[in-house]
Amino acid sequence: QVQLVESGGGLVQAGGSLRLSCAASGSIFSSNVMGWYRQAPGKQRELVAHIGSGGSTNYADSVKGRFTISRDNAKNTMYLQMNSLKPEDTAVYYCYYTDYRPSTPYYWSQGTQVTVSS
Repeated sequence: QVQLVESGGGLVQAGGSLRLSCAASGSIFSSNVMGWYRQAPGKQRELVAHIGSGGSTNYADSVKGRFTISRDNAKNTMYLQMNSLKPEDTAVYYCYYTDYRPSTPYYWSQGTQVTVSS
């Protein structure tokens, strides 16, 4: 089992910044992937970014150049630095963890609200 504790959401004006954190604990495997999804009201959950334990990253086109994903493997913690926020970034943000052991599911955080006012 893996537990994820997320923090850092809130209310910010358009053009502002927020930093989300996601701390993983439990049965962490050295070769893993962590990432962020978001879900806005009435919309499907969408991938924001993910990062492998080796540092490889991938971003949704909508956040490229504005968001930066990073991680501290020693702390099993992942971060999402969100700059130049737009009202369309408003959503509940969820972090996830999975790894390359057979049958490992996706583990999810409780979600944190990010609201960007115009």
